[in-house]
Order: sequence, then structure tokens, then C-alpha cells
Amino acid sequence: MVRLFREEWPAADCNPRQAAGDRIEPILSSCWLPRSVIVVSTFIGPGWLPEQLGSFYKAGSTKMAQTNITTAGIDTSKLKLDIAVHGRTERWQVANNLSGWRALAANLAKAGVTRVGIEATGGYERGVVEHLRAADFTVLLLQPVQVKAFGRVHLRRAKNDVLDAGLIAACAAVLDEPEIPPDPRLADLAGHLTFLEQIEEDIARFKTRLEHFDEPSLRRTINDDIARLKGRRATQIRNIAKQLRAHHDLAVRLDLVLSVPGIGERTALALIIRMPELGRISREEAAALAGLAPFDDDSGQHKGQRHIAGGRGRLRRSLFAAALPAAFHWNKALVALYARLKARGKAHNSALIACARKLLIYANTVVQRGTPWTEKVA
Repeated sequence: MVRLFREEWPAADCNPRQAAGDRIEPILSSCWLPRSVIVVSTFIGPGWLPEQLGSFYKAGSTKMAQTNITTAGIDTSKLKLDIAVHGRTERWQVANNLSGWRALAANLAKAGVTRVGIEATGGYERGVVEHLRAADFTVLLLQPVQVKAFGRVHLRRAKNDVLDAGLIAACAAVLDEPEIPPDPRLADLAGHLTFLEQIEEDIARFKTRLEHFDEPSLRRTINDDIARLKGRRATQIRNIAKQLRAHHDLAVRLDLVLSVPGIGERTALALIIRMPELGRISREEAAALAGLAPFDDDSGQHKGQRHIAGGRGRLRRSLFAAALPAAFHWNKALVALYARLKARGKAHNSALIACARKLLIYANTVVQRGTPWTEKVA
């Protein structure tokens, strides 16, 4: 335990002033000059960084306003779930299966928890998220980069499952709930779309393999595998579209996106499923979510080159695949944009990113307005 001392003069009403963020232990001198002891948390771990079991916000005159929302954090692994309640010392562990989810929901309700934060962990979190949402808990699905950045802000380096659960709980406690709630109808379709994307990756892998074999029998085998995978891909696209069109509002949204020249059924499905916010957010927000927004890199007199970063990688790849032919053949506005950017000396990749961003903006606009694309007359 480390104790630091600082003299504190009394305020006008002769009461000692309390520094924000400090735990104060007043010590009275003979002259009634209050002196405070700033009690620092125990330092453990590499770098002598404070590790706390409770909230990241200590009591003080500027302490954040408390709410009635009790938040828990869940650290997910393949076999188990570690749970921590924000601001408390409660920690427990359950199995990552149906019986464990039921026990978890009961324990959370008993603890008065209404909001749960959980980190995306490659799909291992999917079952417990669906179960908790069905039990009327507000579940915030956090990206690993969010939790990691939050830990860095608070100088947290020590890492284990229990500490991670507490960190997730603290992060979820300060985040706002999403304005647009997740659409459960799209959750299953997202799994089917991921399988479709994996089929396409397999096709690309077999095509690359074909370039390195000259023996006719091996080439026939590889070509047969490519043909089989292409057939499976077409079937998967039909099935996803059929399931999506079973819902009237999603079918209307799909038709609006398909009205944009250069967007085919495969790309439209990716836009609807990978971006449920489509039509309800601004063009800038849509570009940022897809990882197609150019971010500034300036400091003082330095003017850095703009770069795209982050975003939803699978959606971005679908938009890139559609933007290339659209910018050369199918969308007159994109053909003109690509030519204009190249004439200004932009590289092919930069121009293609701009076209992909425009394609997304067009899709967002037609859904937002509820009217299909109309070609402008020159």
C-alpha cells in the first residue's frame, strides 16, 4: 500500500476541500488545518499498475452520476463463461452450454443485473447472447478493440479471465446502448452468409492451386472441385435470398438496393445482412461502419495522407468486388467518378475505394428515401 500526503486548506465554510477522485482521510492538526491522505490502490503486476475489483471511478466531488442500471461483464471461452458485476466483488463461472446459460440468467436476475456486456469471441458467444436477449436482458456485444482500448485508457495490463470479465463490465457500463437494436432475423442469415463467403474463399484457393499443376488428371480433379463449389455457391445464394424475402420489409429493402446499377444479388444480400442500419444512418456513418471512410492524419504543420481503417471487413470485401465492374461498366455515375479521380492523378486503389464508398452511399440513400434508383438525364 502506498500513501501520498498533500496539505489541504479549508474552504470558506471551514470544511476541508476534497480533491476529485481521491479517497480522503482527514487528519486534524492542532491548528485545525485539515490534511488529507490520498490512498492509492495496491500496485501489482508489470509496470506497477493499479488493479481494482470495483468501479474504475472513485468517489469524489466530481464522481460520475450513478444510474440504476446494474451491468455485468462476461468473458467467453469455448467451454466456460466468467462473469463479473460492475462495481461489486461478485464473480462466478458457468459452463458455456444451455444449462450454464440458464443458471447465468437466474444469477444475473438475482443480482439485479439488467445490462450485460460480452466480447465477440469468434462465435463462442452467440448462444449465450441469444439466450440472454430472449430473457429480456440488454446485451451489448463489444468488439475486442473496444475492450482493449478501454483497458489501455485505465492502464490495465494484467490479464486473466476474471480480470477480463471485470474490464468488460466496466466498459459496458459507460457505453451507450445502440440506437438501432440488433435484428434477430438477420442473425441466422449472417451465419449462412459467412458460409457462402467461405465457399468463395475455397473457390479462389482452388483456382490458385490450378495454376501450379500441369498434369491433366490433377487439373480435372481441381476443376471438378471448382465446379462443385460454384454450384454450392449458387444454391446458397438462392436459399439466403428466399429466407430473406420471407419477411416483407426485408424484401422491400432488398429490391431497393438491387435497383442501384452495379449491385447484384450477392452484394445486396451482404449489404442487407451485414449492415442492418442501412437507410437509418447518415452517409458518413455508413462509410465508417464499412471501413470505407477516409480518416485524417494531421498534426500541427504535418498533413498526412488519408487512410481507411477498421470497419466490417466482410462487407467491405463485398463492396470492393462490386465496385470494380460497376466503375468500368454498369454504373454511369461511378464510371464518371473513377475517370475524374484518375485524371486528377489518384491511384487505382484510391479511386476504387471512393467508388465502393459511393456504391454504399447510393444503397443507403435509396433505402432511406424508400424509392428505387433513377438514372439522371444528362
